[in-house]
Amino acid sequence: MMSGALLLLGVALVTVAAAQAAPVSVGELLSDPDRFRGQPVTVSGTMSHFREYVTRRGTPYYTFDFGDGTQTVRVVSYGKPQCRVGAVTVEGTFEQARWRVKVNYSYEEIRAWNVTCFRGDGPKTE
Repeated sequence: MMSGALLLLGVALVTVAAAQAAPVSVGELLSDPDRFRGQPVTVSGTMSHFREYVTRRGTPYYTFDFGDGTQTVRVVSYGKPQCRVGAVTVEGTFEQARWRVKVNYSYEEIRAWNVTCFRGDGPKTE
């Protein structure tokens, strides 16, 4: 019985470790998007142009531009970050968003599941 519980715990830990990603830069993501597309990523950089929206079904979501000083990628989060500007670390999935208005076009974005804001003496996680 105890060995079964330990085996389950070991499998759970391996699963969590596999879902965590090594840190990459925005520049790395955008220079080789096919390598990272659909993968979990952890990226540190600067948040700017924070925006709040609501879906047609009434679900709030948030977007912001996220850069490393050389390039910028859009971030979408359904959890409201604790900050609206400044240094942050984003954990999420790197994806290609597709839109069709009058012409089909696409762009890369990070679907965030965690945004850690850095203020003064350390990180603040939401």
